[in-house]
Amino acid sequence: MPKKDAVIVHSGGMDSSLCLKLALDEFGKENVLSLTFDYGQRHRHEIDHSRQICDEWGVNHIILKISCLSQITNDALVNHCLCIEHKNREAPNTLVMGRNGLMARIAAIQAHSLGAKCIYLGVLELEESNSGYRDCSRKYMDMMQEILRIDFDDPEFEIRTPLVSMTKLETMELADRLGILNFLLEKTITCYEGIPYYGCQKCPSCLLKNQGIEEYAVKHPDFSLPISYRFPENSMNQ
Repeated sequence: MPKKDAVIVHSGGMDSSLCLKLALDEFGKENVLSLTFDYGQRHRHEIDHSRQICDEWGVNHIILKISCLSQITNDALVNHCLCIEHKNREAPNTLVMGRNGLMARIAAIQAHSLGAKCIYLGVLELEESNSGYRDCSRKYMDMMQEILRIDFDDPEFEIRTPLVSMTKLETMELADRLGILNFLLEKTITCYEGIPYYGCQKCPSCLLKNQGIEEYAVKHPDFSLPISYRFPENSMNQ
């Protein structure tokens, strides 16, 4: 593979796809690699979505398997027999222990081998505060970045998290400014059950995303949601 300037950890969801767009605008599609991980996730449809997005945007895309996660941890994303639960004052059982740190390290090794000086992750700190995902903070990524700089003997290597301090509403406003909001709403998948569009409306990921959509629609009344986002009668508001 030719030299790259950036590697994007690309799940096929809205936030990682938004990071991919930011990298493309900065570096150009020929200088960016989309990296998707197959770790046996129950919502593995996201892998197909990441591939389709990269095909449409003309971006190099690879899929790496880290199937060992299902052997060393037990959570509702790798153990498909578990029901998704989020008890009060506890992290949801969709927390995959150390996943973002592991993906960041692997993506960084790939980036280093291609001459890239940065990787992107679409983490949001609200995922930590709302859902208990401890590996979604900038503090966490700063620590990982320091380790990688030691590994590579490169004090300039970066883990970029451009969305980390944003709300879901703010990420959608950014996507709108970039002209891709409707595209992301149609082409990405967020639901942990692998259900497109408004999703299962129960898992932590759906709840945050759908709340953001509702807030965006209220703040921007001229915005028309794609037809697939018309909530059924049994919406999350009932």
